[in-house]
Amino acid sequence: MGKQRTEIETEAHTWPGSALPIAGERLLRGAWHLLSFRFCNKILGEMPSLGITVFCFLLLVVATSTHASMEVNFDPFIHLSPDSENGTEENVPTELHRQRRQVATFGLSPMEYKIDIEISCTDPSLLEAIKDYFKNLSFPVIVNTSDAVMNISSLSVTTVCSLTSNNETHCFCESGYKWPAAMCSANSICPSTNPTQEEICDCITQVPSQGPYCQLQPEDQTHFSVSPEDIFQGDTVIMKCEIRLDTGNGIWYHSGHVILNSTRHSISTTSVLKITNVTQDDTGPYTCVFVNSSVNSTLVFKATRNITVAPINIVQSGDTEVICDGTKVSLSCCIDGNIQSFTTNWRPNKAINIVGTTSFTPNCTEYTLQANQRQCPNQYNSEITYTCELSTGNGAIRSKAISVTYLQIANVKIFSSAKAQVSEGHSFNLTCTSDVSNCDNVTWEIQSQMIDSRLYSCNLESPSKARSMLTVKSATQAWNGTYTCTFSQKSLPSSASTTVEIVPLPLKQNIVLDPMQGFIQCNVPQVLKCCINGMENYDVTFTVQQKEFKGVKNTQGNQVCYTYNYNYTESCSSMSDVVVNCTFVNRIQDKVTSSPMKLSIIPENKVTCSGSIGVGQQGAQIKKPCPGSKDVNGMSITVRGTVIYVCNTNWKVASNSCISDQINTLLNRAESLVYGPRAEEELPTYLETLHNTTIKELQEINTSPANLMAVITILDLVSNIPTDAEQRTMTNFLSTVNIIINNSRILAWKPLNNEETVNSSLLLDSVEKFSWSLRPVNNTIPPITDTNLQLQGIVITENSPSDYNKNFTFSNSANLSGNVLIKSDTIKNLKQNSTIITVAFSNLSYILPNPNETVKDVNGLVMMTTTNSMLPPDFQISMTFAKSNLSMKEPQCVFWNNSVSAAVGGWDDTGCHPKDEGDNIICTCSHLTSFSILMSFDQGSSRAALQSLDYITYIGLSISIASLMICILIESLVWKYVTKNRTSYMRHVCILNIAVSLLIADSWFIVTAFLQDKKELVNGNVCIAATLFIHLFYLSVFFWMLALGLMIFYRLVFILHDTSKTIQKAVAFSLGYGCPLIISVITIAVTQPHNTYKRENACWLNWEKSKALLAFVIPALIIVAVNSIIAVVILVKILRPAIGEKPSKQERSSLIQAIKNVATLTPLFGLTWGFGVATLNKDSSIVFHILFTLLNAFQGLFILVFGTLRDKKVVEALLNKYSLGRWSTPQTKVNPL
Repeated sequence: MGKQRTEIETEAHTWPGSALPIAGERLLRGAWHLLSFRFCNKILGEMPSLGITVFCFLLLVVATSTHASMEVNFDPFIHLSPDSENGTEENVPTELHRQRRQVATFGLSPMEYKIDIEISCTDPSLLEAIKDYFKNLSFPVIVNTSDAVMNISSLSVTTVCSLTSNNETHCFCESGYKWPAAMCSANSICPSTNPTQEEICDCITQVPSQGPYCQLQPEDQTHFSVSPEDIFQGDTVIMKCEIRLDTGNGIWYHSGHVILNSTRHSISTTSVLKITNVTQDDTGPYTCVFVNSSVNSTLVFKATRNITVAPINIVQSGDTEVICDGTKVSLSCCIDGNIQSFTTNWRPNKAINIVGTTSFTPNCTEYTLQANQRQCPNQYNSEITYTCELSTGNGAIRSKAISVTYLQIANVKIFSSAKAQVSEGHSFNLTCTSDVSNCDNVTWEIQSQMIDSRLYSCNLESPSKARSMLTVKSATQAWNGTYTCTFSQKSLPSSASTTVEIVPLPLKQNIVLDPMQGFIQCNVPQVLKCCINGMENYDVTFTVQQKEFKGVKNTQGNQVCYTYNYNYTESCSSMSDVVVNCTFVNRIQDKVTSSPMKLSIIPENKVTCSGSIGVGQQGAQIKKPCPGSKDVNGMSITVRGTVIYVCNTNWKVASNSCISDQINTLLNRAESLVYGPRAEEELPTYLETLHNTTIKELQEINTSPANLMAVITILDLVSNIPTDAEQRTMTNFLSTVNIIINNSRILAWKPLNNEETVNSSLLLDSVEKFSWSLRPVNNTIPPITDTNLQLQGIVITENSPSDYNKNFTFSNSANLSGNVLIKSDTIKNLKQNSTIITVAFSNLSYILPNPNETVKDVNGLVMMTTTNSMLPPDFQISMTFAKSNLSMKEPQCVFWNNSVSAAVGGWDDTGCHPKDEGDNIICTCSHLTSFSILMSFDQGSSRAALQSLDYITYIGLSISIASLMICILIESLVWKYVTKNRTSYMRHVCILNIAVSLLIADSWFIVTAFLQDKKELVNGNVCIAATLFIHLFYLSVFFWMLALGLMIFYRLVFILHDTSKTIQKAVAFSLGYGCPLIISVITIAVTQPHNTYKRENACWLNWEKSKALLAFVIPALIIVAVNSIIAVVILVKILRPAIGEKPSKQERSSLIQAIKNVATLTPLFGLTWGFGVATLNKDSSIVFHILFTLLNAFQGLFILVFGTLRDKKVVEALLNKYSLGRWSTPQTKVNPL
């Protein structure tokens, strides 16, 4: 029957006496040798044969050999039991090589060994003999050695392998034994057997090359299984732990911790543990424990498996683009391990007719896409998300998304609204269409250079069509060239091109007429000119009285003039005006007509002036163009402006409004820049040039309103160009504004505002537009601080501050200050990434006209706030203005409205409400623009009352100046008659200098008052000088009064002491002019460095900020007090003279007259400036202003009457000098007292 193989398992127990496993090995070998010897004795006695003899010989050889046919497991038995307190177990084996029954006794624990022995034989009968022999053995078999005592407790046949009739090897397990699950799955199961369980079987079809034989399947065997074998994060894992004995409840452990039922752990029976959605935290050893307790022992059955949970880490390819031209693009998802252990699935997030193909590499799955033009979606940004999904089949599913954008090659076409040729100055449009609906990334180029995006727009005409339009408002030579329109889809550009030629044609304003306005004589030829810059040929015709005449071309450098000799022969007596136009026609038949020339007929006999300028009669004016100039390259350029000549015997220049060469060049560049294709790119460089040129041309700007107007025009042009909020760009623009509104430029604004009131309004509007068009850089608006203006702003973002709260302070303008506040609730309703910008001006109020001519003046800063966001309906802004003049009242919150006063601009209070807070005015408004406050000087003052004060001032000062001049004239006429003694001499010296000082002071006063009333308040050095002279000479009046009083006091008190005229004059002049000069110089030296010397709205000493007015009031009042005391002392001395102190009669008369002067003029002057001090109180009545104005205006008259005309000696001298003796008798009888 073939060779037989038998595997025998024996079990032995040893008790201590042998500490080492090798001792147990010797005992087992001895026991096996004894059993083999006994078996061979028995079988040879019963069945003697050669085969049996050979078999027994081999058996004995095996028994005495080392390890050739014996497999011994020397693992010691270890008692295991769970810890009932903390749910842990001690010494749990990490790998279950064999299942063992564990016994706990109350004595010494024996050491247990199991031995597997393989026996091969060819005689099948020996198998039964061996089985019978072992069955008849009495166990235990005791083996005594010197080391220990061994009991062989059992000896069993486990596995028998034999050949079948089909010559196949079948290995059967003996009763009670089964093949382990690993062997059953690794080998074929015998077809005649039906395994009772999936994990085990009792027959396989081959002899295992290595590994365990059939295993004992007792009732106490614990079987541990895990499904699935490869566990991934997210799987559902089932663990089964089975035993056939009747034991207590099973307990599950994970890493020493008891497992209880939870949302993820489910113990369905005592032997099945189910874990759903496993994580890497579930990795580790799992142990199932069954306990069977009896009186004498406790049986503990354990099985442990180590579980590893692997993560599913998918690395996908990046988002990609697929161009619909047949190009293949592959998407991929890769993992660390073998991709074949997963089920893969690729799916798009929406329906699409482009299907990919799936392929695999060892650790990746790839999905290849290929699209043609017909399959591609025609909507822009056709973005589809593809998901690669990997699943284990056990619950774990992981996926990654890859975005794919399908890019269709767009069909782009370009069209022009005009022909391929466009004349300069004309507008045209270019339209670009695409059959892909994409407006996100559209660009236009000319000659490969980008065109500003503000010049073109894009809109979607349908879901599958886009249209972009480039608009050129005024064509220049910069627009000449090839245009390229590009629609870009991600990295796929689609373009179309066309060429446009810009044909030269002069602009109307660039045609220079000569003359612009003039005179012609009847029957005398007059040369008419129309000139342009450039060498292009034009057909030029002159139209005179609806008749056309061809012009003659005359080239001068790069300037071309077309001339026509006009001879007026019609109705010479009619004296009607002649209107002439010239028309330029270019080579594509576009034309432009110049402004009209206006010519008046003048009779020959009335010609006074003639020459190259023209002819004209006396007083006539001719308007001519400015003389041409040359640029840096020597090319002729046209200078803008006009020259008006007036005939006064010969031609003289009446006015010249020609712009300087530098500013003229800047203006031309500004117009080309604004209408050019790259304005945004070129603007920063241009603004820097503008700023530098403005500094160099300050003198030209100061003296020429035309230059000032040109700079304003430039600022208005460039303010429309959006620009990044870079510090350099903003500084150059605002510094240019600061220069032209500086105090020293205010005089230049006067004629400009008289002629074109809109210019100052235009400047304000330019700053507002510039602020509005600023684009934030890094979400910031850099602050700008200059002498006359400041800028602050914010960008509205999610992290914007709670309120918009900005403060402005100008230390050089009497500490003018202001604040702008917009609450956070309002800011939240504004558009994200929009800006709020405020510009504060310290002196713009002097430049902006007041067309309404109200009695109120600007009394604070002008603050402009703009935002490029739509304002919510409940918008509100709060502004705080510090009063520049605390005495002004009736506050009114106003904004500059460009649409009022015939569109020239004016103050308007619509939507604003004031609140007076002492030194400040708080304005609350519901809109944004340029704001300020208007206030009047007196709450109860009417316009009529203020005008009355003006009239009183002008009339009174005029009378005063006339009186002082008469006084000086009289003194000069009678000087030698009235200065015969020293007392009279010094009195008249004092009176004369009082008159001269007051005359100078009143003259300065009336000039500054006139400038203020005409809104020409001089804020520069002229006003400072006026203040200084008014202060100096008004003080001189008082100090000469003091000199007069001291002279009288000296002459009466020190009668016996006489000094020379020279000494007296030196003292008087030192006192009269020296002291005032010292006081006034100290005053200006102390206050002017802080800009607090003069008042803001008048050329007089400041009171609100520095109290500089005290430098006049205190000396004046002290002198009034001293003279009053002197007057009292002198009167006492005269009425009660001491013995020996009686002066001469003539001396006494002079002293009495001097006392009259002091006693009269000192109270008048003192009372006048006493009322003046009262007007400093902001709550003072209008009565004090009227009294001060009356007394101050008539001081010159007082001096004439009380200082000169009331002196009888002066009157007598005048009468005698002019032979009016007949009037002398009644005149001399007049008692001056």
